[in-house]
Amino acid sequence: MISLHVDDNPQNKNLIGDRELSLCKDGAYLINLSRGFVVDIDALAQHLKSGKLAGAAVDVFPVEPKQNGSYESPLLGLENVILTPHIGGSTIEAQRDIAGFVPKKIMGYINSGNTEDAVNFPNIRLPQQQDRHRFLHIHKNVPGVMAAINKILAEYKLNLVGQFLSTDPEVGYVISDVDSAYNPEVIEALRQIPNTIRFRVLY
Repeated sequence: MISLHVDDNPQNKNLIGDRELSLCKDGAYLINLSRGFVVDIDALAQHLKSGKLAGAAVDVFPVEPKQNGSYESPLLGLENVILTPHIGGSTIEAQRDIAGFVPKKIMGYINSGNTEDAVNFPNIRLPQQQDRHRFLHIHKNVPGVMAAINKILAEYKLNLVGQFLSTDPEVGYVISDVDSAYNPEVIEALRQIPNTIRFRVLY
């Protein structure tokens, strides 16, 4: 098994060519995960067709495909070759999964406040509650905001049944579940907490 992972230094052009492939043991496998120009593709195709090499796996090409399915390579159609995109997210399967994944995450945030797997926002995942009210409070990550939220909830005599906090260096995200009806004034009070970015009542 020969696995290539060299960089894109121009001196690596055709690092593996007819001579190097001829020196391989019969039945060897070649994996190129570095750059397309590192391997002489025409020579590779000939050694694969002759049986000198048992197989090859390639995810880089001298001329990268413009889109899925637009490969142009002498390796196309060879039964002992696996060709894949260098970026895993470019596969048809990945694109199909992403098409379902993203809307589900958005709906999760809209319906329950969950932000699991968010890359630029604090992560919270929690079960949806029955017969409860859920408050979502997004704020700058500074000291005292959580205390201010709870002070207001206490002043309006709201009983907490669950509360969740997650932060990143810039933002804090608090979800508070309460089990009683609330005075609409509490909403405005929570919105007016210093350093609040956004507040909403989920249900």
